[in-house]
Amino acid sequence: MPRISSPPPPVEYHADPARFAVDTVLKRDVFSTVERGVWTDRHGRDWPAVRRRWNEVSFWLGPLARRLAAFEIKALERVTKTGVTTPLLAVGDRFLVRGWVEGAPLQIARPAGDLHFFHSARSALHTLHAAGYVHNDLAKQQNWLRGADGEAWLMDFQLALPISRRWKLGRVLAYEDIRHLLKHKRTYCPEALTPREKKVLATKSLPTRVWMATGKKVYRFVTRRLMSYSDTEGRGPRVTQVAPRIAAALAAHPAVAEVHMADFQTLGGKVGLYAFVAAREPVTVEVLRAHLAQALPDRPHLDQLQLVDALPHGADGMVRDDLLLLIARNQIEMLDVLAGSEAVRLQVAEIARGRLNLTDRITRPAA
Repeated sequence: MPRISSPPPPVEYHADPARFAVDTVLKRDVFSTVERGVWTDRHGRDWPAVRRRWNEVSFWLGPLARRLAAFEIKALERVTKTGVTTPLLAVGDRFLVRGWVEGAPLQIARPAGDLHFFHSARSALHTLHAAGYVHNDLAKQQNWLRGADGEAWLMDFQLALPISRRWKLGRVLAYEDIRHLLKHKRTYCPEALTPREKKVLATKSLPTRVWMATGKKVYRFVTRRLMSYSDTEGRGPRVTQVAPRIAAALAAHPAVAEVHMADFQTLGGKVGLYAFVAAREPVTVEVLRAHLAQALPDRPHLDQLQLVDALPHGADGMVRDDLLLLIARNQIEMLDVLAGSEAVRLQVAEIARGRLNLTDRITRPAA
């Protein structure tokens, strides 16, 4: 199981927000803003940390944002010593601070064939449930972190709930936590699924079947239509709708062999689009941008276009989205760890040397 290398200080309540120094904005959605930085405790010690704050949430969403934050605070107070997540460090007026661990979320780490990670994840869930909590939001890959040490960490406890395994509902919610983990295992290690795990995957609980048939449709209508909220780690419709159109238009150019789109946060706090383009014959960025303008009359904005010799691929033949996403976001510290082979490491290092976004440090004033 993952453990914090040094014991965290006791949780500090009524904390001063000025003692959190913001480094990078990680996520922003309608319920909160999540920032990476350094927390200085009351004894003057610095801790790598993450702050979630809900001080800029709209008036009509404020009560729900506060309720989600309260769920997370109570859950972290209960499970912070178990080692399944980073510790709660401080709570203040409309913000909380928790520890930071080096790693990558599941959709970036893509732990294909990594049985150790999934053994660690199953152990983490058993520990969480034994502590009297369910996570309740593990279908999202971004809520699983693969640490630099290869261990599994659980993130984002906004929907976590206290349970007792003696209650039928508690057993059902714990079962769904495990079933969602097995869905990820099926994605990355399908050959390692046991007959029992396959049976769990094929058997949704009754509350889940009811939710899928009724409540989920209402949830999607409210969040996506009424609130314009896209549940894609705070990135929104530019990633899900605009990026595929740009990629298709670029790929249609005769000089282009392959295109992969990534996103990053701009200095203005907006989502920027980054295109990695492998060409089969000489072509310039200016020619490709002119082609885009002609192919897409509405001219959706493309922030960065980087020409590369070739895109990195994994053993499954898929483009290594995890590595290109880190390059686009100028978060290159984990590239060597995640590359997987010397050939990919050298290829990605060359792409990283030519990266166009050098501004991942999106600093904002302390709230």
